Amino acid sequence: MIRYADERDFETMKGYDKHISESELQNAIRAKRILLLYENDSFIGWLRYNLFWDEIPFMNMLYVLEEYRGQGYGGRLLDFWEKEMAGRGYEMVLTSTLSSEQAQSFYRKNGYVDCGSLLLPGEALEIILRKELKR
Repeated sequence: MIRYADERDFETMKGYDKHISESELQNAIRAKRILLLYENDSFIGWLRYNLFWDEIPFMNMLYVLEEYRGQGYGGRLLDFWEKEMAGRGYEMVLTSTLSSEQAQSFYRKNGYVDCGSLLLPGEALEIILRKELKR
């Protein structure tokens, strides 16, 4: 089951998502920008997004707990999110991954194409990827 996080999920997400401040986590929950995936009442992972330039959905985080990786859960979250965004009228979505991470092959396999990069001091190259959505 995939559903949007709500206030009841704050404590759970606070324990897992260490890449966002507590106040921004609360904002993301209120804005309905976190999707949670459960299977048989077990928490599997989440997808968190925002809007790039206030107009293009940008996936900030796709995370599947380690024991559930390689079983298609990430693809299910991604597919659900893309359909939600297309249903809201968006024509494209964006995400990024470090060049040192294996996630880039996952995104390319799921139809994402490179569209830019960002180089920050002390970091590996950040690859920006995009996908055109079908309506």
